[in-house]
Amino acid sequence: MKSISKLAICLAAFSALVPQPAAAQEKITFTTDFGYMGRHSYYFVAREKGFYKDVGLDVNIVRGQGSADSVKQVAAGTAQLGFADASIVILGRGNDGAPVKLVSMVYHNPPHAIFTLESSGIKKPKDLEGKRIADTAASALKNLFPAYAKAAGIDDKTINWIIITPDARAGTLSLGRADAVPDYLMGQALFQKTIGDKKMLRFTYAEAGMKFYSNGIIANDNFIKSNPDTIKRFLAATYRGLKYSLAHPEEAAQILKKNHSHIDLDIGEAETRTVATLVQNPENPTGAIDPELLQKTIDLVSNAFDLKSKVTVNDVYAPGFIGN
Repeated sequence: MKSISKLAICLAAFSALVPQPAAAQEKITFTTDFGYMGRHSYYFVAREKGFYKDVGLDVNIVRGQGSADSVKQVAAGTAQLGFADASIVILGRGNDGAPVKLVSMVYHNPPHAIFTLESSGIKKPKDLEGKRIADTAASALKNLFPAYAKAAGIDDKTINWIIITPDARAGTLSLGRADAVPDYLMGQALFQKTIGDKKMLRFTYAEAGMKFYSNGIIANDNFIKSNPDTIKRFLAATYRGLKYSLAHPEEAAQILKKNHSHIDLDIGEAETRTVATLVQNPENPTGAIDPELLQKTIDLVSNAFDLKSKVTVNDVYAPGFIGN
């Protein structure tokens, strides 16, 4: 018996010296709203800094082609989680029955804006009537433009829309291929660098009196039911990355460029800094969602569009996750 005990002790001691395989990381796919830009830096910071790994996640970050595309990917299960404009989530649920809900909010203040060159002759929002506006087909800005037009007194039926790719916005504006280009406020740094000394004007949706939720993190209904802990861990790590990025925007841009070499460091840093003006509390972002403001967002979308089905807060919001 003594020899067996000694053998057991020796085996235990030996096994302690042998490197043990690391616990398997849970693989999930996350899609951005569109492209890889400075406004997405914190997701890459969370991955680069090991924040996702710390909570047992191996996150594959893929590029979306607009919020509508992000909603479609998450609805189809191609991506388990995504980043999308709340208005598009509402439209997707009301018109297509898309099984997607918001689990947290990032942009508490709307970043939607229309950019134009001073040389276009457009001096005020009303001047956009009859003009060429270029955007992606799946863009939240394009899809929500009728609501903005209504608030700003614009006849949206007179707009001539030109469909472009997400990365063509700045060039399209600079070269005069369109009279105006919608983008989030984060896009201003890229626009200004692209157009050089040309003077630029912008009209924001907020200036038209619009108050609504913008981009948040979304998940598939089935994934919410079957993997709530995964979502909680993802959100905890993501907001850890967001907090770090807002405190270190220059480093955040460098990490993003390390992953995607096309990133301009100055623009990446500027976009990250702009994100700080959109979150609820830059020093300690939580992702909390106020059901009342979400209802106002639903009302805004419902009044601007003829939804096939009525949408309630419970249809597009899953409470119970970090910050909610």
